[in-house]
Amino acid sequence: MKSNGKVYLVGGGPGDPGLLTLKGKRCLEQCDVVVYDALVNPELLRHCPPHTEKIFAGKRRRRHALEQSQINALIVKLGREGKTVCRFKGGDPFMFGRGGEEAEALSRAKIPYEVVPGVSSVTGAPATAGIPLTHRKYASHVTVVTGQNSELGAERGWEAYRFMPKKTLVILMGYTNAEKIAKKLMALGWPASTPAALICSGTLPAQTVITGRLRAFTDKVRKNRKRLSAPGMIIVGDVVGLRRNEFV
Repeated sequence: MKSNGKVYLVGGGPGDPGLLTLKGKRCLEQCDVVVYDALVNPELLRHCPPHTEKIFAGKRRRRHALEQSQINALIVKLGREGKTVCRFKGGDPFMFGRGGEEAEALSRAKIPYEVVPGVSSVTGAPATAGIPLTHRKYASHVTVVTGQNSELGAERGWEAYRFMPKKTLVILMGYTNAEKIAKKLMALGWPASTPAALICSGTLPAQTVITGRLRAFTDKVRKNRKRLSAPGMIIVGDVVGLRRNEFV
C-alpha cells in the first residue's frame, strides 16, 4: 500500500518576489505538484523543478478556476497519491487565505501537512507605502476585516468597522466598495477628518497609493480609477498621516 505524501500550505508573500521566505522557496524546489492561486506572483514558480506539475486554482471576482471544495478534494487526492504538494497562496495561508479550511480537510483525511507562513499583505503593503499600522502615539490596536460584498450585506457585519480612539482599521479587498465603506465609516462615528489610504498592487513596482481625509476620500478614489486595479486594501486611522508626514 502506497504511503501518503505531504502537503505544504505555503504563503507566497504580498507580491514582491523578494518577500518569499526561504522555507517557502525550499518547498517550491522540492514539490512534485504546485497548486497555486491567482494572487501568487508567477515569477516565483521558476523555483519549481522541471518535473513539477503546475495546477492553477485561482479565484478572482466571479471567476473561479476551482471552487474551494474542489481545491480541498484535489490536495487530499494528491496527498493520497504519495506526492509532495505545495499549496501555494498569496500572502499568508492563514490570513483570509482559506488555509484553515484546507488544513481541516487534510486533517480529516489524515494527510500529513505543514503550514509555512508568508508575509501578509496586511503588513507588507502598508509597510512599503510608509504606513505603520501601530504607533505608540497614534494607534494601540488594529482591526483587520474583509471588504467584499458578502461581508457587508448584513448590518451586524459592520460592527468591526466602528470607531474607537487610537484604532487602525485595515480593510482587505476593499477597493471595489471604497465609496460605500467611506460613507458607512463616517456614519459609524469615524471623524470626517480621519486620514485614509487605498493601496493597490501593494509591494509591486506598480504599487499605487491614494490618500485623503475620509470626507474627500471617495472623490479622490473616483478621480484615480483609471490607474487603479484590484485587489486593493483600505487603511483608516491617524497612522496614515505618518506617510511622508502628509497629515501631521
